[in-house]
Amino acid sequence: MPDADEQPKVLSEAAQRALAEAAERRAKADEAAKALPPEIGGPKGPEPTRYGDWEVKGIVSDF
Repeated sequence: MPDADEQPKVLSEAAQRALAEAAERRAKADEAAKALPPEIGGPKGPEPTRYGDWEVKGIVSDF
């Protein structure tokens, strides 16, 4: 945990630009996801293909 006397880390212009671009991409991805119809009968919880496994009726299989 940083002390109260420590200065915040200063980011370079390139790092600030990269963070801004990443935030813009995330916002666009969120808007695109909202435009899709809701999934019916899909898996609950985090996207299984992102985490490399799939659970169906208590049985987990890896890709």
